[in-house]
Amino acid sequence: MSSSKERQNAIKRLKSFLFSSKTDLKSFREKIDEEFYEVHLPNGVEVEEKTYGSVPCDVLKPEMYSKKRLMIYIHGGVFIAGSRAAYRSFVSSLANACSCVAIVPEFRLAPSHPFPFSVNDVQDVFTGIYNEYSSELYDLDEFETNLPEIILAADSSGASIALGFMLNLKPNFRKAISRIVLLSPWLDVSEDNPKLSQKKGGDEVFTSESVRLCVESYATVEKRNTPLVSAALARPEEFQNFPPVYIQAGEKEMFLEECVEFDRLLTKAGINCMLDVWPKMMSLFQLTDDCLAESHLAVEKIGKIIVRHIIEEHAPLEEPEESKK
Repeated sequence: MSSSKERQNAIKRLKSFLFSSKTDLKSFREKIDEEFYEVHLPNGVEVEEKTYGSVPCDVLKPEMYSKKRLMIYIHGGVFIAGSRAAYRSFVSSLANACSCVAIVPEFRLAPSHPFPFSVNDVQDVFTGIYNEYSSELYDLDEFETNLPEIILAADSSGASIALGFMLNLKPNFRKAISRIVLLSPWLDVSEDNPKLSQKKGGDEVFTSESVRLCVESYATVEKRNTPLVSAALARPEEFQNFPPVYIQAGEKEMFLEECVEFDRLLTKAGINCMLDVWPKMMSLFQLTDDCLAESHLAVEKIGKIIVRHIIEEHAPLEEPEESKK
């Protein structure tokens, strides 16, 4: 659908996430913010700041949204960068498509705050939201009655953090999350993944070296080899009470094989999972709506799946009929 020139423009933008041993960390973070920050948010979305625990968050409100639906979005940024400001425009579009309020935590970043700081920050945000809607923290009946449908969404390295939070959460409290949405997720950054040690490995956006450097800043080898950082290493029984999972990935990204394996793992665990692979697309193509028509379509598709699932309570996770045509 998109032309070759449009693809190249998208890749150029996304390469803002490419880190190297010669890159200055402060400049790297500033470059991502400058590239993706937008002064005016799309679709009339309003932003306000709220703190949960000690974690500042963006609260993004579309003009029209369901009070029964809430999204927590864990941004990417290769563990060492990314921010609310950089992701504000994209998550605004996503919130509008899903007709919900979206909360974007400003969790602490590596290398000064390695694993598990970011996972703990997400836990604090979840607990704050939980307490806001439930008068008794351990009264699950009260919790299920008052809490809105919570969608946990994340991209790239943010998916590792989001799934680390979920796997660290007690199974009873996992019932609070109604759906998980993962975009180009990083699911296996363990030492045993050969993609991280390839000299010329990678894809159109990332190199193996760039991912390895960022992962090494985030977690020790010991921690990387656990499901709390590499969710694909979890055993099927560790997914007790997991909600349905939707994975959206590009055909050209380096971690696509891991997405396929994770889909199989969840299916084996009895979790409803849908892996949606977009032809000819690169990692994080959803973030380049100024370059690619596919970005708009991808966000719209997420919205259709989320909204339809909540209207049809307990419905199986399938593609909308429009997307199959």
